[in-house]
Amino acid sequence: MRIRRILAAVFATAALAGLGLTGAATATATAGSVTPASVTPGECTDNGGTIDRSTPVLPTCRGGMHDGQTVD
Repeated sequence: MRIRRILAAVFATAALAGLGLTGAATATATAGSVTPASVTPGECTDNGGTIDRSTPVLPTCRGGMHDGQTVD
């Protein structure tokens, strides 16, 4: 009986530890792929883009790494 309780505790601990590692890996992978909603004028031009001020609401970065993002 005692061995069963010990084994159950070991399996429960391993399962909870596995869930914690999976959550941390998912959070890390998601955080790296998030793009900002807007970029600064310096970020746009430093990464190969130009600022297009002819858009109706906000200027937009054209070309480069931040193509299509608004410039604030």
